[in-house]
Amino acid sequence: MAKTAAISMRVEPELKSEAESVFGSLGLSLTEAINVFLHMSVIEGGLPFEVKQPRYNVETERAIDEARNIMAGRINAPAYESASELFSAIDE
Repeated sequence: MAKTAAISMRVEPELKSEAESVFGSLGLSLTEAINVFLHMSVIEGGLPFEVKQPRYNVETERAIDEARNIMAGRINAPAYESASELFSAIDE
């Protein structure tokens, strides 16, 4: 049998449970999945996936899309000369 080294780590119980479910559906134990991750990291010479900004919630995603559409001229949005003019419009 091959020699092994132990790795001890702490994760949130819910995250562990969800990960076990995902990897279990692939026929892998959590230990096997971590070994795959480590092997791929060595092969890639770094993380075996692209690291990106976290996703925004649905409401924020919609607001970002709306702002992009306004900037692109696809949505007409009112313009204000000053903050006080904006606040007056909000109060109406």
